[in-house]
Amino acid sequence: MNTLMMNEDQLNLEKTNRTPNSLRQEPEKAEAESQEQQQLEPKKQQATAMQCPHCGAENDAEAMFCATCGKPLHMSLCPHCGAEMEPDADYCEKCHHYVRQDVCSFCGGHLSGNEAFCPECGSPRGGIVCPVCRKLNNFSFCAQCGTPLTQEAKNLMAEVEKSEDYREMMSIVGDYMALDDMIPYTSDKDIVRDQMNRQLRERVLTLLAKDRGVENPIIPVIKKELLSKDELAERKSEKLKLLSTILEKLSAPSQPSPVQARNYAMATKPMGVRLAWVCNFKHAMHSSPCGCAKPQLGGKWVILGNATSAEINDDK
Repeated sequence: MNTLMMNEDQLNLEKTNRTPNSLRQEPEKAEAESQEQQQLEPKKQQATAMQCPHCGAENDAEAMFCATCGKPLHMSLCPHCGAEMEPDADYCEKCHHYVRQDVCSFCGGHLSGNEAFCPECGSPRGGIVCPVCRKLNNFSFCAQCGTPLTQEAKNLMAEVEKSEDYREMMSIVGDYMALDDMIPYTSDKDIVRDQMNRQLRERVLTLLAKDRGVENPIIPVIKKELLSKDELAERKSEKLKLLSTILEKLSAPSQPSPVQARNYAMATKPMGVRLAWVCNFKHAMHSSPCGCAKPQLGGKWVILGNATSAEINDDK
């Protein structure tokens, strides 16, 4: 009996001695687990985060737009060719199709998806054939020759033509085209030949006038300047520099609507000079803003000069 009581006392003493150690170990174990959880948390967040394809910043998995650069995080697919597109783009640069079924490509009006003609501008959803060059277009201006195809486009052209910058631009274009039609002289013989041609013209017109009874006719002088090849090239270069300055002033700003952006850019395009459209979307060179997926980000016309149109390969 005494032996049994002694064993129980020993067991109770050992249990009492072990209790403080176990109590000390539990908070230490909990703290270690907490630290491990804290170390794993960033890894879990990184695994579920969405990385921006444009700037590389990390975003929440549910985010639609990057919190750093504001660009969309998810890509959509073109319904015509299956190519990846940004969700706010209305034109596929891969297969060259307008992809929005709910927005009129001519005026930006709302469509339900079943109309054959836009209820706001009356334009056919199948496109408009340009009466000048016969190209089928999905936008208000012909992408090939620049002809306004809708009444809204014609009204916009009339407004743009009233601006001083536009009138100055077209005056420069006219001077450039006149220089472009000139044939430079290459030797003194060309100068002598030109003088002989002028004298012959004056003699013929004088004889014709006398046949009509005019004794002392006044022959109008042709104000034609002969230039050497280098002089002509220098004059043309000066005109192109002036034109570039005007094009910078008329560059398309950012706009909420891609339709309005395309229309403004096409309305400010000068005819008679080889141009390309450089967009702010990806700084690509297009033949016109009609070939850009996001013209609403802005852009400008640039002069190709002696460069070939092969440089415009983004919307081929």
